[in-house]
Amino acid sequence: MVPQTEERMRQAFKSLNRFMVFMWKAHMGGLINIWPSVFRRIMVIKHVGRKSGLTRHAPVNYAKVDGEIYCVAGFGSISDWYRNIMDLPKVELWLPGNRFPARAEDVSDCSQRLPLIREVLIASGFAARLFGVNPRKMEDAKLHKITTNYRLIHFVRNG
Repeated sequence: MVPQTEERMRQAFKSLNRFMVFMWKAHMGGLINIWPSVFRRIMVIKHVGRKSGLTRHAPVNYAKVDGEIYCVAGFGSISDWYRNIMDLPKVELWLPGNRFPARAEDVSDCSQRLPLIREVLIASGFAARLFGVNPRKMEDAKLHKITTNYRLIHFVRNG
């Protein structure tokens, strides 16, 4: 993707994210996830800003695989929320009907990276297609090339 186009997409997602956080704070996050195959599967990561120390909220696509929760930083390590949770990995996850503390860990180098990223992208509904990715049909080699800079995050539930 052309850098200017990628930056425009980042800014568009930031605007959409404010709406998503509002929906979750209004206890309507479950409505966002009512038809995940079309719209997408979204959770909110409540975390602390690495510079400001303020509470931040990042709505992200996620997938549950074998009971474990994963998401990707599709813009890579430049994403503010990604840098925040890597500096301070203690987070709170807001999933439909459930909020709980967790610890974030980057597992981008794990042996199951590509299948896990594929699952998150499938769960992202239309969002992956905005970036020209069809995770259900794309061959592994092409998906690997497109997602090289993506960061894969695993959340370990506390308690």
